[in-house]
Amino acid sequence: MSDSKIFEITPDTEFETVVGLEVHAQLTTNSKAFAPVSIEFGKSPNTNVTPLCLGHPGTLPVPNENLIRYIIKMGLATNCSIAEKSIFARKNYFYPDMPKGYQISQFENPICENGHVMIDLEDGSEKKIGITRIHMEEDAGKSIHDLEPHNTLIDLNRAGTPLIEIVSEPDIRSPQEAYAYLSIIKRIVQYLGVCDGNMEEGSLRCDANVSIRPKGSDRFGTRTEIKNLNSFKNVERAITYEVERQREVLISGGEIIQQTLLWDPNRLETRQMRSKEEAHDYRYFPEPDIPPVVVTADFLEEITSELPELPTTKYERFVKEFGLPKKDANIITENQAIANYFEEVVKIGVKPKSASNVVLTEVMRVLNESDYDIQNFPVEPVRLASVIQLKEDNKISSSAMQTIFNEMLTASESPEELAKNMNLIQVSDTGVIEPLVDEVLDVFPDKVNEFVNGRDGLMGFFVGQIMKKSQGKANPKMVNDLIRNKIQQRFS
Repeated sequence: MSDSKIFEITPDTEFETVVGLEVHAQLTTNSKAFAPVSIEFGKSPNTNVTPLCLGHPGTLPVPNENLIRYIIKMGLATNCSIAEKSIFARKNYFYPDMPKGYQISQFENPICENGHVMIDLEDGSEKKIGITRIHMEEDAGKSIHDLEPHNTLIDLNRAGTPLIEIVSEPDIRSPQEAYAYLSIIKRIVQYLGVCDGNMEEGSLRCDANVSIRPKGSDRFGTRTEIKNLNSFKNVERAITYEVERQREVLISGGEIIQQTLLWDPNRLETRQMRSKEEAHDYRYFPEPDIPPVVVTADFLEEITSELPELPTTKYERFVKEFGLPKKDANIITENQAIANYFEEVVKIGVKPKSASNVVLTEVMRVLNESDYDIQNFPVEPVRLASVIQLKEDNKISSSAMQTIFNEMLTASESPEELAKNMNLIQVSDTGVIEPLVDEVLDVFPDKVNEFVNGRDGLMGFFVGQIMKKSQGKANPKMVNDLIRNKIQQRFS
């Protein structure tokens, strides 16, 4: 039955977006899912292959242990139930990039089910997004259509690469929620070390199932599946476009057709790929050559003990233990290595908020503008903590700290040595600053009167004049205090 018959649609109907995401994560194993051959990226076409990858008769698949270990880690990290016994299935796949004619996957008995993750909403609240299942499967090869005008070329290096597919419940209600969910999934796979999370290179891929329904309805509309989503922005844009397209179709009295769509990132629109398959179209049946996967209690306990602190836990700890604003904690914990770097700085003894300010501005600026990554960053945590401490102790100004930080990228001297060599140590001697304050107040008596009569903004003027006279070396806090004391003495 079409949506227009299920729902009563009028030109004034308000719709609700319903989205479920299917995320494919390519695992960071050394070999393929069922064959002992490398998955190294960038090798010459059809060199990372075995008779199994080529579909030769009589070849037998052998599961990669890390395929099983990694998916259990992901299941535990996303609050899934781990099946004691699960089986592989053959998913019939009649395309030339999978010569054996089927893809080894899981269907009725996946290894991970009924999980969830929490996402932050724009209003500051949290929302639970259910995870229906996470299952193991192998990737297909690559069809290349643009190297020869009349032929499609096939590269089977990728065929058999181990994947996990993370299938969400249809709990996502906006493109922004989809973005937030994807962000959490990416962080989790990276923290676990099971996938590098690089969407641009295809190691993390996303398909979006999108439908709409009138607000207040508990029935689902007809969904379409959007493929070829290779960035977070494209996921947002594609869902936004498809929701509006479906709304226009229904408002005009048309019918939503269940189909698979491709997202065109250049034209910013979806286009039809094929009619949407159902599970029975793939004709799943149990894989006869691989025995069931049995997860013992000891194996599960071993894997549980290997789990790192997860990004959500780290984020919550940074907010509660360090008092960081949620926005700061969210950005810092986006990258596990940067989060660890920040924490090393804090452990040395500087204030967490001071450390986060410098990491989010100076450190992130250099990482974005250079070839450095945080593992080979030239300013070690102890040196960054030292320059922050100089600022905390009012020995240098904020601008001096930035100057010293930039110098530390190439210099080996300590921050204090650099501050002295560059003549950036802040003057905190009352005997030096007090005459400068008297001089400025004597030169601008009219402004002093205005300040006394309520023009508090003139404090910045006075401080600026004194900083100019001290060549920027006077301690601004001391200057501020002396100005107030001097003016109070003159008018008491």
